[in-house]
Amino acid sequence: MTSSLLLSTPLSSFLRPPKSRLTHLFPTKPSSLLSFSISAKPLYSSNPSKFLIRTSTKDANTYVSEQEDDKGLVGEDSAAFDLGEQKISSWIYFSVILGVVLFVLQVAWIDNSTGFGKVFIDYVSTLSESHEVVMLLLTIIFATVHSGLASLRDDGEKLIGERAFRVIFAGLSLPLVVSTVVYFINHRYDGLQLWQVQGVPGIHQLVWISNFLSFFFLYPSTFNLLEVASVDKPKMHLWETGIIRITRHPQMVGQVIWCLAHTIWIGNSVAVAASVGLIGHHLFGVWNGDRRLAKRYGEAFEVVKSRTSVIPFAAILTGRQLLPKDYYKEFIRLPYLTITALTLGAYFAHPLMRAASFQLHW
Repeated sequence: MTSSLLLSTPLSSFLRPPKSRLTHLFPTKPSSLLSFSISAKPLYSSNPSKFLIRTSTKDANTYVSEQEDDKGLVGEDSAAFDLGEQKISSWIYFSVILGVVLFVLQVAWIDNSTGFGKVFIDYVSTLSESHEVVMLLLTIIFATVHSGLASLRDDGEKLIGERAFRVIFAGLSLPLVVSTVVYFINHRYDGLQLWQVQGVPGIHQLVWISNFLSFFFLYPSTFNLLEVASVDKPKMHLWETGIIRITRHPQMVGQVIWCLAHTIWIGNSVAVAASVGLIGHHLFGVWNGDRRLAKRYGEAFEVVKSRTSVIPFAAILTGRQLLPKDYYKEFIRLPYLTITALTLGAYFAHPLMRAASFQLHW
């Protein structure tokens, strides 16, 4: 590569990195992405005051040729996990917080004798006698609150702080998603049957595999559970490796796969209504997510955008994304193994989920 690497630091907002960080940016020996990601901090974190490596041509396309040795990465390495950096105290806090959240959710929302969940479902149900309409309304309510708060995140965090805003975000979103899921489970077979393919050979296997794969796309931004629980300070991440190389919006892709699989299997109007609402919400999230990342990261996001795609594999097939030779190593990591275990557990726990939802009579 003929152009030299420059350290771009606009004086108005960028700070000079400490010398210890320079050894990560310019290693003296070649290093694979796996070892680099574990030993070094993210090259570009949620703080826009961090620095950015770019070529003197200022052309985002020049980053593509740098991907083979990973020197051109400006985003974060997704699913990187170093067991040695974990603190027992942090996971104790996480367990306590999780227990408190589940207790409050049970008392304030799920329990019909003390919570408001049934009251909420009953009120929405008065707006229409159609289960399809109620299903769609519940999805729209959740999507409005969830995406609305996400859009207010920058201003909200400046006003009350990252942790406090996360508490409000989760405190409003979690009860609504529980209500939507429970209503779907209880009324998934109440609609008009449009087709019936459950007895067709191979359909069960197709649906099972599709659902299993969907979870590897659905949860790329919740790898750090300590951030989810606000034990670590929540951040807006600019991911660039792993599943992001396949699609820049994996949660949308995973939701589409999940919806299509369930709709094919159930084959009725309630499933179609739920899928239309969820897919519409996530398609909006594609536009809103790009807008928010562009606002937060500016040029760094434009670089990532130039070599990734919304449509799965499109950037790879067009040559804008060059996969490292050891790309598979970006998936042999504890978070992905955890997702595998939890997905299998959720499948075998389906009877328990159906029984618990039925007892609520929502």
